[in-house]
Amino acid sequence: MYTYICENTIDGILTGVYNAYADKHPHREVHLTIHEPENLSLFTQYISVETDAEKAAKVARTLKSRFGQDFYETIYQAAMSGDVPGKSTMDKADAIYETVALALASGDGTKTLLSLGEPCVFRVFELCRATGREAMHLLGFVRFQELENGILFSEIHPNHHVLPILGEHFSDRLPEENFMIYDANRKLALLHPAGEHFFLADADALDLSATKRFSADEIQFQDLWVTFFHSITIDARKNPKLQSQMIPKRFQRDTVEFQASEQAVS
Repeated sequence: MYTYICENTIDGILTGVYNAYADKHPHREVHLTIHEPENLSLFTQYISVETDAEKAAKVARTLKSRFGQDFYETIYQAAMSGDVPGKSTMDKADAIYETVALALASGDGTKTLLSLGEPCVFRVFELCRATGREAMHLLGFVRFQELENGILFSEIHPNHHVLPILGEHFSDRLPEENFMIYDANRKLALLHPAGEHFFLADADALDLSATKRFSADEIQFQDLWVTFFHSITIDARKNPKLQSQMIPKRFQRDTVEFQASEQAVS
């Protein structure tokens, strides 16, 4: 058996796929994982995969050319997922590798993705769906705040790596704005200079105090919005359970009106 240990990124996993094919081991003897094994198994060779953007790009081009953009997007969103509980606990790197192997063997990516009876395909489906759902939620819940330097800033706490999906959406909607979306869980920032394409950057050293210094207009609009939010509230008809269904609690900490409510309670 051969176990390839990959970095938990799309490039890391696709590099693992590339190396597994290049080494020409029988597919049934190959496994990919994003986790360092806690216990080593006998008769298994563990191979560390060094992420290679060029190898990953070759795999991506192959998947797109042979099976189309939809197939690649499914694989991509599955790779972007975090820990997703579900009916299957298969490692996402292994699920992606086996799904790609099935598609290459059959020559039909669409048919492969419809084969939900295959454990690997079902796991990819679970992972892709989880990432897509969170991204769709955040497209509606992301709140930008204007900082004193004019940059539009938003902080989010997603379970999955959805910044690339958000970047494509907001770059199209706000092409002439300087904006930044900060993923606090991954210490990663999406940066969009006005008139240019967005890019991702390590934000581990980000000065969060600077992101709390808002422009005068922003402070005024926040006050107006919070006042409106509370003025339309009917105490007798409060329904926290329904409210949490409309805006899940894990998103509420990043919305102005809920932050104001928590401060008022405290």
